[in-house]
Amino acid sequence: MTSQASGTTVYRILAIVTGIVLAFLTLVAIPYKYVFAGTGTWTAYAWMAHGWLYILYFVAAVELGFRKRWSIGKILLYAIAGTVPFASFWAEYRLRRDFTAGV
Repeated sequence: MTSQASGTTVYRILAIVTGIVLAFLTLVAIPYKYVFAGTGTWTAYAWMAHGWLYILYFVAAVELGFRKRWSIGKILLYAIAGTVPFASFWAEYRLRRDFTAGV
């Protein structure tokens, strides 16, 4: 596996995991806390986990962007995708599509 392919794999895994956690928090934790007045520390721990995952995701996106010589705008677009629900899935799809097309 080449270094560029391994960087792509790390980014893709982190994009999927970060996206799943953020989707869960958006669809379950927020309604639980604000609609159903739920209490519990599990939501705080889940948001903390997303924060740590996002830091890893951000570093992977920036590292991959520099390795592939992307523009700063494209690096930021892929890095910020981890903060918008479901956007990391779009970013992972685009990266996989571009990688298989040889772009």
